[in-house]
Amino acid sequence: MYINILKTTIYCEYRLQDKPTIFLIHGFVASSYTFNRLKELLANDFSIIAIDLPGFGKSEKSTSFIYSFDNYANLILKCMDHFQIKEAYVAGHSMGGQIALYTAMKEPGRVKKLILFCSSGYLPKAKKHLIYSSYLPFFHVFARRKINSQSVVKNLRNVFYDHSFITNDQIEEYGRPLQDKNFPKSLVRLLRHREGDLTSEQLHDIKTPTLLIWGEEDKVVPLPIGRKLAKDLPNAKLVSYEKAGHLVTEEKSQQLYKEILSFTETRD
Repeated sequence: MYINILKTTIYCEYRLQDKPTIFLIHGFVASSYTFNRLKELLANDFSIIAIDLPGFGKSEKSTSFIYSFDNYANLILKCMDHFQIKEAYVAGHSMGGQIALYTAMKEPGRVKKLILFCSSGYLPKAKKHLIYSSYLPFFHVFARRKINSQSVVKNLRNVFYDHSFITNDQIEEYGRPLQDKNFPKSLVRLLRHREGDLTSEQLHDIKTPTLLIWGEEDKVVPLPIGRKLAKDLPNAKLVSYEKAGHLVTEEKSQQLYKEILSFTETRD
């Protein structure tokens, strides 16, 4: 279904039950399809809310939305309000992990626990000259050419360790949003607005119990980032899987489901 949050049309998949809620946040140039295998397993024990972030997937490629992590966190909280969810487990993949962390930093009382899959970490804000360049006329045309030069299949081969997981459905799902005429414009706005990942000092203040899950063959966000996050977050546990890449949510869905179930059943 589609809902309107912060004056932006959001695509949302949900299955609300009389069970604890888990909110799923995808990463950069992705969608809720990131959790395709995992969602069905989690639905056995949780209410599920998964959205396509503004600018991605089936959601609006808004040219007015503020594409900052802080505002994405506001959107997550407003979405919880929409479904009248007071608190939830919040799970994020890659860039979605940073958004989950920002959400816990803003409203710790509403995030029961964090589950971060191959979370982005320690990336700085874009350099000033690149931000300034983004205001030049037709910069979005350059962005579109850059996108088109990188094939969907090539990117999928980069995020999977086991290439047998790459399907025609995935190629179609991840490729379709790239054709939207406003997609490059939303990426340019993300370039301008993104604050940068939380610093070690900021992470020290997030007391929310956190499960870090990593693929040991992750080429996008290597395992050492997970180890550093595990040190900087006061209540974090790191679990890694052999023969898994950046899309560990797809390659190790059964194992992740059991790990998440064990983590959420543990008393805070």
